[in-house]
Amino acid sequence: MSARATTAEAAAPRTGAPEAAAPSAAAAPAVPNAETTGRRVEEVLDRLARRDDREASAAAEELVRVLMDFYGAGLARIMHLLGSATGGDGPRTALLRDELVTSLLVLHDLHPEDTATRIGRALDSVRRQHPAEVAEFDADAGTLRLRAADAGGCGCPSTSQQAQQAVEAAVSCFAPEVTSMGWEAAGERAEPALLQISRRPPTAATAS
Repeated sequence: MSARATTAEAAAPRTGAPEAAAPSAAAAPAVPNAETTGRRVEEVLDRLARRDDREASAAAEELVRVLMDFYGAGLARIMHLLGSATGGDGPRTALLRDELVTSLLVLHDLHPEDTATRIGRALDSVRRQHPAEVAEFDADAGTLRLRAADAGGCGCPSTSQQAQQAVEAAVSCFAPEVTSMGWEAAGERAEPALLQISRRPPTAATAS
């Protein structure tokens, strides 16, 4: 089904549905609904089509289709988790652990957890295959430094690069406000300072 057909279906009038009362001047802003949104999208697509710019019109329809696929997948995931999640916390934990649901919540500033917590969830989501940990995080600057945790792997460069890419992709989904990510070089981890032991200076009794 094309994006235009989908929006047209959403905008189709519903037989027998009561008409909404006209909002008063002091009423709160109307909450978007499928019918109104569908009509607005159709109007925009029609305006682009009248400009006789086929490339722009095709790009707009593709944009609508991509967004609807994204939100459709997110809603499907939410419904699946709501129906299958068990435990004392209910579905909340499963929803917050899910990469797709988290990306939707963060996109609309609805996620209840802060950035540091979501970074931890991102690392947990890939820890079994690609263990990593936070070396330093600057929330104000949006910069994150990571270090590879000991995993007992071969340590070859290709494997390391693939692991870093997987970790960075997870962080980008769970915490898109992180604008810069870097990795701590091997052996860069700070070592504890050595305790310097010297011979005890002579006391007054021994000096005499």
